[in-house]
Amino acid sequence: MSEIKTVGVIGAGQMGSGIAHVCALAGYDVVLHDISRDRIDAGLVLIEKNMARQVSRGIIDDAAMAGALSRIRAAEGLEAVGQADLAIEAATENEETKKAIFRSLQPYLKSDTLLASNTSSISITRLASATDRPERFIGLHFMNPVPLMKLVEIIRGIATDVPTYEKAVSFAQSLGKITSNAEDFPAFIVNRVLVPMINEAIYTLYEGVGTVDAIDTAMKLGANHPMGPLELGDFIGLDTVLSIMNVLHEGLADSKYRPCPLLVKYVEAGWLGKKAGRGFYDYRGETPVPTR
Repeated sequence: MSEIKTVGVIGAGQMGSGIAHVCALAGYDVVLHDISRDRIDAGLVLIEKNMARQVSRGIIDDAAMAGALSRIRAAEGLEAVGQADLAIEAATENEETKKAIFRSLQPYLKSDTLLASNTSSISITRLASATDRPERFIGLHFMNPVPLMKLVEIIRGIATDVPTYEKAVSFAQSLGKITSNAEDFPAFIVNRVLVPMINEAIYTLYEGVGTVDAIDTAMKLGANHPMGPLELGDFIGLDTVLSIMNVLHEGLADSKYRPCPLLVKYVEAGWLGKKAGRGFYDYRGETPVPTR
């Protein structure tokens, strides 16, 4: 199997830009794509901003930042992504959207290009079935924020072959990450445990057991969590939390995974968390204020 030298990243949002960031710092040439040039440019600005923060903290130096930024190039079309040695999809957490991306990418793929999805919950086997190379398809679930979090979940689909898995593990480790193998079940390991906890915190709010502030304070001081579950939900994005709960509920057919109606209402209102300015906290002022 050929060596990975070039990485294509589809999706220049928070996750995709973070993946491009760590790949470029590790010495890979990176091609960054999104549905518009504006989105790609916003991703490049975010990468530069986050690298500058790492320089200010002494994590990397100016030379490392300059070298990494020089290795990232924008791609308005999918042709350049298809010519990469590894193409990683990091689009919104929607199965049909992800499958459509892989179908659109397929005409441009080299014969030996590896495919990966950064999905946080969706079946790797099903996503792989939308491609011409399910044996060369794997899940690489990076944690958010990618430059700071050390874990990458590696998920094999039913058809993923051993060389692809071994190459994926080596690649993730080359980024300075620690890998954890997860079986291809809904939400894998981290989100199978984490997101239902957030959903339960929302039920606790919905049922009037505690306020936003009381719930988050209780979990930070009572369970030693660095961030309260409602604050964490806002950080992840409440639309993503809802998508993962729906995958769990539909995939496992267990009522304990039913999304809280209050979570559904917040998403319907467009109160998706920090990225939207409002979620369980209002972020439009100098300091976040609980919305309930």
